[in-house]
Amino acid sequence: MKITLLKSLLLTGAFLCIGMLQAQEVTGTVTDETGPLPGASVVVKGTTNGTQTDFDGNYTITVEDADAILVFSYIGYKGQEISVAGQSAINVTLEEDAQALEEVVVVGYGSQAKKEITTAVTSVNVEDFNQGVINEPTQLLQGKVAGLSVSNRGGNPNEAPVIRLRGISTVGGNQQPLVVIDGILGGSLDSVDPSDIQNITVLKDGSAAAIYGSRASSGVIVVTTKSGKSGQPLKVTYNGQVGVSGIANQIEIMDRQQFLAAGGNDLGSDTDWRDEITQTGIAQVHNISASGGTEKMTYRIAANFRDSDLILNNTGFQQANFRTNFTGRLFDDKLKVTVNTAFTTRDSQIGFNDAFRYATLYNPTAPVLGADAPFEFNSAQFGGYFQTLGLFDSFNPVAIAELNRNDAAETTLNYNINLDYKLTDAISLNVNYAEQDRKNDRNIYYPTTSYWRGNALSPTRRGRADFFSEEENFQLFEAYATYSGQVSDFASLTVTGGYSFQETDYNNNYFQIGDFPAGVDFDFSNNISVAQDLNEAGRIEANSERRDGDRIVRFFGRVNATFDDAIYLNAAVSREGSSRFGSENQWGIFPAIAIGADLNKYLQLKNVNLLKARLGWGVTGSIPPDVGLSQSIFQVENGPDGQSGAGTTQDNGRAPNPDLKWEEKSDINRGFEFATDRFGATLDLFTRDIKDFITLANIDAAENLGFDQRWENAGTLGVNGVELAMNYDLVKKDNLNYNVGVIFTHNKSVLEENPQGDQVLGNLGAPGQNNTNVILVREGEEVGQIWGPVWSGNVDAAGTPILSDINGDGELVTGQGSALADNADFRVLGTGLPDFEIGWTNQVKFGNWDANVFFRAVVGHSLVNSFRAFYEPIIGSQASYNFVNTPNANPAIKTAQFSDYYVEKADFLRLDNMSVGYNFDLKEDSYIKGLRLSLAAQNLFTITGYDGVDPDPALQDGGLGLGELRGDDANDQIQDIQPNVLIPGIERRESYFTSTTVTVGLNINF
Repeated sequence: MKITLLKSLLLTGAFLCIGMLQAQEVTGTVTDETGPLPGASVVVKGTTNGTQTDFDGNYTITVEDADAILVFSYIGYKGQEISVAGQSAINVTLEEDAQALEEVVVVGYGSQAKKEITTAVTSVNVEDFNQGVINEPTQLLQGKVAGLSVSNRGGNPNEAPVIRLRGISTVGGNQQPLVVIDGILGGSLDSVDPSDIQNITVLKDGSAAAIYGSRASSGVIVVTTKSGKSGQPLKVTYNGQVGVSGIANQIEIMDRQQFLAAGGNDLGSDTDWRDEITQTGIAQVHNISASGGTEKMTYRIAANFRDSDLILNNTGFQQANFRTNFTGRLFDDKLKVTVNTAFTTRDSQIGFNDAFRYATLYNPTAPVLGADAPFEFNSAQFGGYFQTLGLFDSFNPVAIAELNRNDAAETTLNYNINLDYKLTDAISLNVNYAEQDRKNDRNIYYPTTSYWRGNALSPTRRGRADFFSEEENFQLFEAYATYSGQVSDFASLTVTGGYSFQETDYNNNYFQIGDFPAGVDFDFSNNISVAQDLNEAGRIEANSERRDGDRIVRFFGRVNATFDDAIYLNAAVSREGSSRFGSENQWGIFPAIAIGADLNKYLQLKNVNLLKARLGWGVTGSIPPDVGLSQSIFQVENGPDGQSGAGTTQDNGRAPNPDLKWEEKSDINRGFEFATDRFGATLDLFTRDIKDFITLANIDAAENLGFDQRWENAGTLGVNGVELAMNYDLVKKDNLNYNVGVIFTHNKSVLEENPQGDQVLGNLGAPGQNNTNVILVREGEEVGQIWGPVWSGNVDAAGTPILSDINGDGELVTGQGSALADNADFRVLGTGLPDFEIGWTNQVKFGNWDANVFFRAVVGHSLVNSFRAFYEPIIGSQASYNFVNTPNANPAIKTAQFSDYYVEKADFLRLDNMSVGYNFDLKEDSYIKGLRLSLAAQNLFTITGYDGVDPDPALQDGGLGLGELRGDDANDQIQDIQPNVLIPGIERRESYFTSTTVTVGLNINF
């Protein structure tokens, strides 16, 4: 027995000695392209023997087998396997894996594994953003998300883009999607610099957005900014860009010789007015950030500076943005505290788009300066500029751009504090408080020498100054709890429930004053006390408004369940109350449910990673576009002598409507997803029903105490759409990758019921066509139909176009007052909304080089070319105005008569964005950890048959643009302030000229 035991001990000792002889220690460093990766995993393949890298990315591991394989991994990076093969030192550089980064997607109040998402959600990471001088965040997404349209016709950086998700989402409410920035609902996109954004997720359908309630009725854009990494040493990054812009397209007009040949008046000069009012735009962008972290804390601090001169003289902006992000972990990592702050200040020289309009129509033989006039001219009275006096709607465009001033100064400060406490392994509690303060000041000044709006010829009132200021404070408090756990081997469950409170306080002030001392070259907006309007009653215009206590209270809950790791359920409900409604209908309930299944779990198709089908339904609701619309409004009427008191009147007033309720939008979405190692595709089919528009309606004054209007619910609109996104790795090799992505978007909107009945809207305006409406709004038909008579191709002896007898009844009925008559000779001339949009992305990586080429095509829409309708006919009485001279121009037409002749198909293919970059190889001990040089171009060329300025769809019409002020008219109605989505398809004469921008960029990591 003793001998047996001794043999056993000797045998065991021998094995241990052999094992010790075979075991070896391996050391090394794990990095990415920017430096060490702390916390990276190093594991011996097929065992539980593993370790993690330290703060400097170093590791040490003991392996028992000389043939062992080490597996290196880190979240968001491609894993690597390396055979030890007797090596004692193994250093590894991991590459970022865009696919892995997308595996977890940020959604409302949490995140989900991408494969478990049952709703229409698209996530775009920083690697896939558009490049170049990007002035605002939505430009990063242009053409990247099926169903998302970002339109800024002409590309003026001083104008906010129109963002439309899946077509029309509301008629009476806000069309812009809800923006959520790092968990802050309603955050301003102006408060985040594009350079600070890591990811943008778009929630497109009702089942995805319903948990956000009414503010999400037009979809949700979730922005995640960059942050530091745990255990990351200090990383300093600089991004710099310089961009040069020039005019890409403008409508063709006559030069001096052509103008004179057409019978124009000769004033002795040869002036290219478009050249005179434009310049080469120069943009500078500088971004510097510092980030890092320890095991308990991460941080990122960034500063961004932008200085842009735009293509219109005396326009541009200067913007500074500062952003901080701090995250700390306390109480054994149970409590996570996140603090985000952002401050943005922007000074804008907005200028006047009208300069483009008058540069199109102004006499090309007129001189710029009055000193060059062919006759005696008092140029000092007009600031030194020449003016064609006595003509209607004729103003020197250079004087408009250079004499007058239109400036804005805006500051935005926001911050949020988020506390996330892990009560147990399964239950967490999240509390978030956020606040945003925004101030905006506008100052428009027309000197006494300004002929345009300055009334330089007026004997009583010369010069004018407009002042507008607004302040808005937004506060948000939210608290929610989340349970996440494995219910059984077959099912897992995540339950979220919470409360949200938000309040917005807003006020503005406006006043206008004028009649400044003539003959004095001074900016009297800085000394308005000398205005002679102070001595004349009734000349000064003033207005103010205040909206306090604009509150939304919301209770929400959501359940996410996964069964058999292949069947996914998402159900949510939100109960929301708004102070914008009367007492009878303040609350609304918005449910949503969606289900999805990875069919490949059961089909086991060869080489297929995912085959998922999903179905979702959700309801959201729009609130009124302003405060107090359910209440009655009386107008104040002063006493006749100003001393005998004032009274109230129903004139221009509004009746109350305590039954005013939520506009409701219901979405049904059917989706399919397919993926292999190299190919992926997503198809979504959706149906949207919008009912109970919140609209101002005419009522019977006799039955409503003398009021003839009030806000009511009426109307129904349906939208159907198809969205397809495909992505394929055409080439996938060690040193060469070529990926192609295509998105396809189609939607159609039908107005099923209209509270105003059938209408023709979209007034072309003065001069001469201010009774010409061109957009048909008819129940049961598609939104955006362009409506008008048809030109026969012939003209009469006076040069008036002869219109066609469309219905063949022998009677020509083409008057605007008869546009909806049964026997009218009108027809649909085109559609303002496109049939479909296509985005085509090409991404190539070759060694240290990378390139991105993105094309965008929009097909099936038409535009009313207002330039041609007004300025193309050779009208003898207008010989002092220039004429549009496009290939479609017909010199025989001498009368302005709207018809199909001025409606053009506007299909186009545009090279929207192209970039190429090179990453330099650096020594491992170099102080500079990364160096990249890039070249980008935007709007390089457009292929189109459209003769106007920009073939991009005009998605809406009207509303107060940047050339006007909110609050300057006490009689403004909401429909005057908000653009009308039922009137697409008109290119107005104030259109901004499109530009091409070329950008050089430098990126340095320290």
